[in-house]
Amino acid sequence: MAQKNDNYGADKITVLEGLDPVRKRPGMYIGSVTQKGLNHLIYEIVDNSVDEHLAGYCNTINVTLEADGSCTVSDNGRGIPVGMHEKGVSAERIVFTTLHAGGKFDDSVYKTSGGLHGVGSSVVNALSLYLDVEICRDGNIYHDRYEKGIPTVNLEKGLLPVTGKSRQTGTKVNFLPDPEIFERTRFKEDEIKSRLHETAYLNPTLTIEYEDRRENPEKITFHEPDGIKGFVEDINKSSEKITDVVYLSGESEGVKVEIAFQFVNEFHENILGFCNNIFNAEGGTHLTGFKTAFTQVINNYARALGNLKEKDQNFNGVEVRNGMTAVVSVKHPNPRFEGQTKTKLDNQDAVKAVSKVTSDEAVLFFDRNLPVLKNVISCAEKAVKIRKSEERAKTNLLTKQKFSFDSNGKLANCESRDPSKCEIFIVEGDSAGGSAKTARNRDFQAILPIRGKILNVEKASMDKILSNLEIKTMINSFGCGFSEGYGNDFDIKKLRYDKIIIMADADVDGAHISTLLLTLFYRFMPELIYEGHIYIAMPPLYKAIPKSGKEEYLYDDVALAKYRERQKGPFTLQRYKGLGEMDPEQLWETTLDPDRRKLKKVQIDDGRLASDVTEMLMGNDVPPRKAFIYENANNAELDV
Repeated sequence: MAQKNDNYGADKITVLEGLDPVRKRPGMYIGSVTQKGLNHLIYEIVDNSVDEHLAGYCNTINVTLEADGSCTVSDNGRGIPVGMHEKGVSAERIVFTTLHAGGKFDDSVYKTSGGLHGVGSSVVNALSLYLDVEICRDGNIYHDRYEKGIPTVNLEKGLLPVTGKSRQTGTKVNFLPDPEIFERTRFKEDEIKSRLHETAYLNPTLTIEYEDRRENPEKITFHEPDGIKGFVEDINKSSEKITDVVYLSGESEGVKVEIAFQFVNEFHENILGFCNNIFNAEGGTHLTGFKTAFTQVINNYARALGNLKEKDQNFNGVEVRNGMTAVVSVKHPNPRFEGQTKTKLDNQDAVKAVSKVTSDEAVLFFDRNLPVLKNVISCAEKAVKIRKSEERAKTNLLTKQKFSFDSNGKLANCESRDPSKCEIFIVEGDSAGGSAKTARNRDFQAILPIRGKILNVEKASMDKILSNLEIKTMINSFGCGFSEGYGNDFDIKKLRYDKIIIMADADVDGAHISTLLLTLFYRFMPELIYEGHIYIAMPPLYKAIPKSGKEEYLYDDVALAKYRERQKGPFTLQRYKGLGEMDPEQLWETTLDPDRRKLKKVQIDDGRLASDVTEMLMGNDVPPRKAFIYENANNAELDV
């Protein structure tokens, strides 16, 4: 890429503090050591290259999943500085061995940046079996290598050795995750491809070359010159469109704002927020600014055009956004996030900036595009009609503090009223529910039995959803309301339980029940997932009873295979076909006891991918679902 006159040198690498023992507490830095944390290693290195792009020095990033299980990320940016740092060693060595060290802390280097506050490179290094760095800069090629975070290349008078000459510039990082740290070390390609595609949409002049060199080789070029406008088109590719995609942009108080939205013939909204290319799963102040301003703009027009009379109430936010898909992307010079993994933007100036750009630019657009405006208002009017036609049922359903299940015994509540200590188990079937009620700790564990499979909310109309007995029971049990605009808006602060645990049988039917429940939570109570309240219980599949020795519960076939390898003597194997087959004592020690049970925490890493997969697997369109099943048949866990 063309050279620019810049002063990005060793003196621009700012050190905030020394390296902490990342290997001892990896979850503090990458969220977890599961698949999510593993893939996050790639995103951290890619985000560093994206920062170079945002600074104007990089237009191509290459991401390769190597045949040996490692990953290589390279770019054509300026190359990490290799000069002597004030600490007495090469600046590159500081970047990869010191937390909070990097150019993003110097405003003259990066105006905006993503990544984990300057800890990304050093954390990836610390959690890798090895990490190899090649830097092209100042006409030379420099090399460094680390093993478990420890450098193995001898410096020459404090500087990296020169291994060759090159006219190119850029950085190449190859790393292999450490199996001592991660539960599994195979990168999941679908999530990585979705994240890279998302990054290309957010950076329309950037090209990302992806290659998978493992058992099923694949090459993809991600380049999206239409930017977030194309992003919205992609999200809505299978939906019936009511408007074309509308694109707004502007800058206020140093914050750059991009907005793209489209209305489709759906009854739910899908709004994704990004700050400095990082997806904010829980939204934040930028989305608050957009929603508030857009609602005000539409209400002003609706009154001016006579759609809303003097006696009419304003449309609420949910009604205005009925059927809306939107992407809101901001570039902020000093972003603040709630939590290390940046799931929610916290800057108050982002509210003002996004609100101003939305108000100014939306008015300019709608003044020139009256038919589009009328279509948007008609979506809000349709939402109002549906709400009014169902108002009595919804009000009766959602505003009562107590529901009949309190008196008929369906919910076996816990004695504690401290939400931080309480948990509720959603159990399928009266038999399992009865055992769970007997086995539980009544102080803090509530049991809610449900009958069979609940309604598939992805296919159902709102009136059917809110008239479904099992769904009504859950809404009232949780105590935090439902969605928005139905008489008792969702409020996470009113949640009565810190953990909502889905407890279904370890078979195909149990998995289907769990999926239906997760679809309900994702579509209408997503904050429960984003804020970490949804879990799935992991009951054992087997109980091994040796002729001599201790009995042992085995949670899957892998555990059974390992048990057979190490168990020398004969043993009897008991297979549990359902939770109802366990007596209360067994249920307590395997599934309910906080000290011995296993739980899966439900998380969403990629909002677009989650929405697409939910729609594909649970929606009305059959061909995409068939294609998915064929493509993933080899990965299926069969219950035979």
